Amino acid sequence: MLTVNDPKFRPYGRVLQLDLKAFTEAIGKVELPKEGTMYEPSTPAFEALPLFQELQDKVFGELPIEFGHCSGRNRKLNAVEYHRSSEIDIAATDLYLMLGKQQDIDPATYHYETKRIETFFVPAGTAVELYATTLHFAPVSAKPDMEFRCGVVLPKGTNEALVHAERGAGEDRLLFANNKWLIAHPESGLDKDGAFIGLVGENLML
Repeated sequence: MLTVNDPKFRPYGRVLQLDLKAFTEAIGKVELPKEGTMYEPSTPAFEALPLFQELQDKVFGELPIEFGHCSGRNRKLNAVEYHRSSEIDIAATDLYLMLGKQQDIDPATYHYETKRIETFFVPAGTAVELYATTLHFAPVSAKPDMEFRCGVVLPKGTNEALVHAERGAGEDRLLFANNKWLIAHPESGLDKDGAFIGLVGENLML
């Protein structure tokens, strides 16, 4: 299994050097669901940390940001998404990221073959930047039944509900939320939420 320190991770992102101690303590206090995952785009306790200002000023070049988290228990790919911006993921526990490249999406059908996915191990205490063209979704638990805790930093407003919900053809079919284009697997159940079903192949599981 590759790690984010492997040269093969470089097309997808980079490892950031940040002081994560206070964040790790803060996210450790968050109550998680017993099953499944939870996503919170903006968490006041994280945005009160000095790390928030450092990320906003230095990593995002003073662009307004939101600092939340995706945490819980997960073993499957289920979907891939991308943004028009980088995303910062901060692993407070060991976890895996299943990653792909936007360039490999079929431009005619907007389908994506899951066999192209590469999986990277992210050790606890590691922050990574995922580039805008990197396909990703919820982190995967390091071990069965083990919880993961992952900070998520994005431009402010990302993942909020769309104002103009009507979508057209082409890439518009993938638009799922603000600054969020998503392709789901038929087994994910996300079609019930209006997701575009376009992952072809096995719904990968660790």
